[in-house]
Amino acid sequence: MYKVKITAIRQTVYQDLMAKYENPIEHTCDIKIGQQWVSENGKLPEGMCPSAWGAMREFVEELSRGGGNFFDGWMQNPKSALISCNDGFRPMSFYIQTIE
Repeated sequence: MYKVKITAIRQTVYQDLMAKYENPIEHTCDIKIGQQWVSENGKLPEGMCPSAWGAMREFVEELSRGGGNFFDGWMQNPKSALISCNDGFRPMSFYIQTIE
């Protein structure tokens, strides 16, 4: 099995959607741009947001098994994927890649 590195690379915030649809909340995402985790054996890394993990889990598991080339050439690096969490108001994008 391969290790898979997960890097938080960008967060988008949709203030207009938050104002229109979201109830005010005090606590949101704790993830910081540049933060990294390593998944071993396709497992949830310690400290990774469970909601974000839900969006990327199948890709990480496939990469950990040596797979890749998602959607027939979607990524320049076939052993990687760019996945966003499912927060519709402030999605975080993650670059996931197989490492040795």
